[in-house]
Amino acid sequence: MVIYGINPVLEAVRAGRVTAIRIAARHDDRLAALLRLADEKHVAVTRVATPALDRLARGGAHQGVVAEARELEHAGVADLIARASGSPLIVVLDGIEDPHNVGAILRTVDAAGAHGVVRQSRRAAPLGGAAAKASAGAVAHVAVADVVNIARALEELKRAGVWTVGLAGDAAKRYDEIDFTLPTAVVLGAEGGGLRRLVRERCDWLVSIPMAGHVDSLNVSVATGIALFEAVRQRRHAGGQSSPPGGSSEGRLDARIGRTSAFRV
Repeated sequence: MVIYGINPVLEAVRAGRVTAIRIAARHDDRLAALLRLADEKHVAVTRVATPALDRLARGGAHQGVVAEARELEHAGVADLIARASGSPLIVVLDGIEDPHNVGAILRTVDAAGAHGVVRQSRRAAPLGGAAAKASAGAVAHVAVADVVNIARALEELKRAGVWTVGLAGDAAKRYDEIDFTLPTAVVLGAEGGGLRRLVRERCDWLVSIPMAGHVDSLNVSVATGIALFEAVRQRRHAGGQSSPPGGSSEGRLDARIGRTSAFRV
């Protein structure tokens, strides 16, 4: 994949994913640091004219550097859960295709220390180019599981003991009433359309973020950040100790019978 911009390329080099770099003549301390790291990692660097970078970046703001990077390794829903350190915290994207939104969400997921993103492979935004730039390089570090069907992915998460929390503007419960110390997947729909019907029905809970101003909605990446950092706050307050209903299917079934107990009071 093609990525561009100093931060995205730098993070991809750190992650060992870059195979070649093309740069234009430019005096920049950050670019110099990138070139030093590329030399340490034995990544080939070629100097080219700026118009060549413009073509490779397809008009994107490349900051004088474009790189070829290996595609992300395939991950499944089970992989995200297995790799989680502590109680899983996962983001599920339902119909979010805009690369700038996807990139901004990846940046937020990385900043919050969440354990990965699940998205539908059909019409998914490429993770290079604009998405990588919007992620400020986080795309090199966040695990992404591409699935065929989001509703079925939610069922897989629930079978594994992960509670699914959908953000919906019309939900009666507030997002901060949920106990995010439990293994949780935050489910977000596209701006305008929101969560699709089958996805809404598969969520354990639907919650909203109260609006106090004249505009009645948030950018989806902002909503992601609000939910994830509420989870971070709760988990820090709990001293990093979660109280999940249990990783086994029996434990989850018992907890689902008394599901209201997972709301904070």
